Amino acid sequence: MNLPTPRVAVTNLRKDFKIYDRPQDRLTELLLRRQMHKIYHVLSDISFAVPEGKSLGIIGDNGAGKSTLLKLLVGTLQPTGGEIAIRGQVAALLELGAGFHPEFSGRRNIFLNASLLGVPDDDIAQLENDIIQFSELDYFIDRPVKTYSSGMFVRLAFSIATMVRPDILIIDEALSVGDMAFQKKCVQRMNQFRADRKTMVFCSHSMFHIQELCDMAVWLDKGRIREIGDSDKVVGHYEDFCNSKKVYNSIREDLPEELDPAKTGKASGHVQDCKINSLSVKNAAGEQLTSLQALGDVLLEMEVEVLVDGIEGNFGFAFMKSAEEPVASFLTTSMQEIDKGPFNKGDIFTVSLLVKSLAMRVGEFYVLGGLADKSGLLWYETKFSKLLSVAPNKGVGPMTMRSEWKVSKD
Repeated sequence: MNLPTPRVAVTNLRKDFKIYDRPQDRLTELLLRRQMHKIYHVLSDISFAVPEGKSLGIIGDNGAGKSTLLKLLVGTLQPTGGEIAIRGQVAALLELGAGFHPEFSGRRNIFLNASLLGVPDDDIAQLENDIIQFSELDYFIDRPVKTYSSGMFVRLAFSIATMVRPDILIIDEALSVGDMAFQKKCVQRMNQFRADRKTMVFCSHSMFHIQELCDMAVWLDKGRIREIGDSDKVVGHYEDFCNSKKVYNSIREDLPEELDPAKTGKASGHVQDCKINSLSVKNAAGEQLTSLQALGDVLLEMEVEVLVDGIEGNFGFAFMKSAEEPVASFLTTSMQEIDKGPFNKGDIFTVSLLVKSLAMRVGEFYVLGGLADKSGLLWYETKFSKLLSVAPNKGVGPMTMRSEWKVSKD
């Protein structure tokens, strides 16, 4: 049986860089023909294939080689060894400003960038208004792009890359600089891209987006593939790895002010459709808790206020060891019986979650409450509780479980 040819195929890919101690060593090496550099292996023995209509997520720590791999895929870097086979038209969104002429206006850069993607001029003219409308840069479109903010760069670059309808879309973490409203449009466009059976390679530090937008994932570690496979499985292993290597010097009494939207008065994005007025942690009788009881029931509640009409959303709670380390999470994305709207401006309601038989036996935790959009990919706002400690109890290990003993004598 003949298997379909993949859209992207990488075989034994290797990328090395020459590292010089001093800039003048380059000239010395050229003139004297004496090696003055050291070899830095950025990527080694990278092999994978992305079938048509599938999405690949690339994850790993900073310096793992993720951005270098994307640049090799789009051709802005050449490999030291190995092969890359690309079948179809490629559009890429890498570092800010890539492919733009800083002195040209946004409008002229539309034609320049689309031409580099191989789009005929007549087709570009037909797409121009759609690109400008999607980017929301009407007022700035005829200004030089060197005057653009990072968010404006991303708006224009993403609009061009996705509007030309390529066969393969390659995106780096650049989307993270856009505001919430535009991120929502980008996620919708990427979901449509997947629905149209296009191929996507997506690099991100957001594990939630990798799981939701990608069918498979590659975990890079120090320039090598540590794991490749189903995105849920690979992300889970990567999160375990990240959590296991973290060392926390001390447990603070309260979350730092810069991490708590309730203290700064700032939402997690520039545009809010709804907000969290309050977050509370109670026992089953509705009394506020100052500590957690192992195997006790915990009632988590947040009051939500809707700021615009027609909002549909999702809700979430989590127990957090720190601002970056979840212990357990609860989301409504896959639950159909929960009322998720639509809600209208001015609506105020309470979201409650009863956690039965708390399994944590020891430790200190924050409770996190969050509001997400209909897709569950974009968070309107998150709010942390004060630090809560698990009350002292007998036992060994970080967890305990409700159980029943029975001894039977024959």
